[in-house]
Amino acid sequence: MDAQLVAFTGVAAGMVTLPGADFTVVVRNSLVSRRAGVACALGVAGGLLVHTALAVAGVAAVLTAVPALFRALQLVGGVYVLHLGLRTLRSALRPLGERSEAGADAERGPAGGALRQGFLTNTLNPKAPITFLSVLPQFVPAGSPALPRTAVLSAIVVALALLWFPVVALLVDRLGRWLRRPRTARAAEAVTGSALVILALVLLGEPLFA
Repeated sequence: MDAQLVAFTGVAAGMVTLPGADFTVVVRNSLVSRRAGVACALGVAGGLLVHTALAVAGVAAVLTAVPALFRALQLVGGVYVLHLGLRTLRSALRPLGERSEAGADAERGPAGGALRQGFLTNTLNPKAPITFLSVLPQFVPAGSPALPRTAVLSAIVVALALLWFPVVALLVDRLGRWLRRPRTARAAEAVTGSALVILALVLLGEPLFA
């Protein structure tokens, strides 16, 4: 057994399960329906696939070498997460009757929006490719071809995401009867919306005050 692969799997599991904007967006969509939650989870995994592919290709090094480009991407990502947070808070402030109708409409609607939200939330996170770029090389044995090894490491990250985020979505859906009670759903949306707004302000604040 490759000890380095085992060690990397543990590190990658910690990276994937660390709560962040992607986790919060999956929870938010899972409160709507199981389909929306799982679709969002698959979108997050797709975003990780983009980041790992960029790390393998070395494109992430450009973000490190060009601070202005990195900060611009931070601003774009922050604005998108802020948009999601404010929309969630607006939903939490709706009268209970309006919120019930909106929730029913969202559950009947296509899962494409949730998939897109998960994908964009993860893809627009500029720290992810930098993290992968700094971590992946540590698990490439000296003298071995870098491309095949980093491709394997990237596949492990995506596989863990495909396992973890759908599990989160299904667990939230499992509690759905309680979580979807009007008052409980309002509180949950208020918490997740606030979390997204705080995360967005962090993303927006770093490039502005760096």
